Amino acid sequence: MKKLVKPLFIALGFITFAVGTVGIFLPVLPTTPLYLVTAFCFARGSTRFHNWFLGTKLYKKYLDGFVRNRSMPMKTKLAICIPVTVMLLIAIYFAPIWHAQVLIAAVLLFKWYYFLFRIKTEPKGASK
Repeated sequence: MKKLVKPLFIALGFITFAVGTVGIFLPVLPTTPLYLVTAFCFARGSTRFHNWFLGTKLYKKYLDGFVRNRSMPMKTKLAICIPVTVMLLIAIYFAPIWHAQVLIAAVLLFKWYYFLFRIKTEPKGASK
């Protein structure tokens, strides 16, 4: 069974890495959570791939500070939240039924709550 699980973790790691990287350019896809899943999958599947991922510029830019401090600068929080908010507002406008609009609005509100109140904000000058 272990021989089957490790390759699945490695494959899932590469899939989440690829989709997370696309998320850098498309604000609909969440880069940071996908990179967290990538790190988890590589840690379970392969020490070599895990170490490679931790050494990439993408990991260092999007995750390193968050993983170390469990916090983000306000600028990063806004850079994540504003584009996604615009996309979700467009989705609310075009959603054909009100149930979908309410669900999307709930996701939008939860996202802002989570980023503003659950993830610590780094003081100015604390990052890098």
